[in-house]
Order: sequence, then structure tokens, then C-alpha cells
Amino acid sequence: MSLPNPLELTVQALLAPGKGILAADESLPTIGRRFTALNVVSTEENRRAWRELLFTTPGLGDYISGVILFEETLQQRSRDGVPLPEILTRQGIVPGIKVDGGTRPLPGSAGEKITQGLDGLAGRLTAFRALGARFTKWRAVIAIGANLPTAAGVEANARALALFASLSQQAGLVPIVEPEVLMDGDHPLARCEEVTGAVLQTVFAALREQRVALETMLLKTGMVLSGHDCGQQAATAEIAAATLRCLRAAVPAAVPGIVFLSGGQAAVPATERLNAICAAPGLPWRLSFSYGRALQDPAMKIWRGSPDQRAAAQAALFHRARCNGRAVLGGYSPDVEREAGGGFSAP
Repeated sequence: MSLPNPLELTVQALLAPGKGILAADESLPTIGRRFTALNVVSTEENRRAWRELLFTTPGLGDYISGVILFEETLQQRSRDGVPLPEILTRQGIVPGIKVDGGTRPLPGSAGEKITQGLDGLAGRLTAFRALGARFTKWRAVIAIGANLPTAAGVEANARALALFASLSQQAGLVPIVEPEVLMDGDHPLARCEEVTGAVLQTVFAALREQRVALETMLLKTGMVLSGHDCGQQAATAEIAAATLRCLRAAVPAAVPGIVFLSGGQAAVPATERLNAICAAPGLPWRLSFSYGRALQDPAMKIWRGSPDQRAAAQAALFHRARCNGRAVLGGYSPDVEREAGGGFSAP
């Protein structure tokens, strides 16, 4: 009798029913901006304190299956000297790691970006696995605008995503492939659906060419949304219908799961839309979430760097995780939203 494939076990753990992924992988500039807006200085100690607050939230593992870490966090220890990845493991949460090096302008294409970080990636993946990571994430960004995106820009990012995914699987890590179509702009829902579909088709063509095993990877993608500045914002039902139509046309059934990014959505709308999408019957993949700001923002605004607000901030995080866990099962409702703190027990 053959032993289970470790990558398959990681996929199954990440896609546990009623759970999703917490994205806590903000780069130093990104978390610095969020801290500055709350008058918190972005020191290594403050970043450690914030992420330890997140990871030690009582009961977090009831609704969070995995956490994407920043490289700094993967190597940090708690106030008591426990490695932060180990704290997650004790909660039954799978530690992961963002391995891309951020974006830079794409040469020869104004307004488009390419993600860097492939140089030396194979060696870094081996080191990350030794530190406790079990999955990886690489984000590409695709902007919608006048004459954007270009086919060359989409293809360049798709090739990088595919190479990242292949290297991750070779290192024994489950890759989360994230081609994010940005909400920025005034484009209507139909334009976002068109671009998202084309991007996903290009990405999966590159994954096949690179011989990535679709069965042991996850797709992280945005919902199909109206541009942030569009004068006519689509309703929740329209968003769900367009998103599912796009996924059915572009994502192979061999992919075990799709996790949605929040991409700048406010916390409650992100949960409402997730619920509408996940409630659809007969889908070939398991659907879930991989939220960053939509999970963290309410808690961070309560915390503001104060140890005295630790329990209240953890209660806010637990509530958002619980609401989104219910949404994964299609069971979120206004009543669930009103149950703030339900089931939470502060340390």
C-alpha cells in the first residue's frame, strides 16, 4: 500500500471544509504603510508583536487552515521563544511562505509590471521548507486600463508563475498561483470578466507547458468585480454569476481548489460575495478564501500597537475568520455577522 503524497495531504489540509487561508505576508513597505496610517512604527518588534497576536488567537484553527507568512516572520520567535511557524502548527494551521520578490515595471510596456524573485529560488525553497513552510505563494499583478493588459505582459507573468509552481513542487511544497487582476480603474464588470478569463487561460497554458501537476497546486484569484471607480457597481448576485462563469470557462477541473483574494474589498462585502459564490452547487473545485486586509483590518484598527487591546483585536480577527468560514459553506448571513465574538475565548 503506497503512502499518501505529502503535497496531496497539504492540499487537503488547506482545503478543509469551512476553513480558509489568512494572508499575513505583507512586505516591509506594505505593512509599513498600514502601520503608519495607525501611528504605529514599523519596527521588527512591532511586526512580530502584531503577527504573534494574529497567530495566537484562541480557536483560530477552527476557521483558518493555513497562513501565508513573510520571510521575516518565518524566522521570528514569540515572546516566549517559540518559532512562529510552530505556534501555527500547534493550532492545526499549515504554515506557508510568500516567495516572490515583489513587482517592478515590465520593460517595454508602460503601465505593466513583472514579478521578480526567480533568481536563486530553488535554494530558498529548500531553506523555507526546513524552517517549517509547507506551501508557497507567488503573486503577479495585472492592471486593466487603456490598451492594458497586453498579451506580452500577461504571458511574461504567466511564465514566471509556472516556473515558480514547478520549482515549488520539486522542493516538496504546494504552490499557490496568484494572478491578481487589480480592482483599480473605472472598468465595468464585463471588462473584468473578459480580462480575468484571458489571464487564467494564459496561466494554465503556461502551467501545462511547464508540466506543473495541477492536482497539487491551488489557484488564488480575485472575484470578477467592477473597477473601483466604475460609476455602476455590480450587485453581489452579478459578481457571483460572472465569477463562476469565468472560472468554469478557464480553470481545469483537475485543480483541487480555488481561494479568493480580497483585493481591497471591505471586510463585510468580501464575506457576502464569498458566500454567494461558494453557495453555487455542482462545482468541480473546492472554493475558499485567502484574505489579508479583509481579515486583518478590523483587528489592526483595534490594536494600534497597544498590548492592552490584544484580546479585543483577537476577538475581531476570530469573528471575521468565523464569518468567512461560514461563507465557505454557503452559510453566512446577517445573523452570523451580528454574532460578534461568538465562540471566542480570550486568553
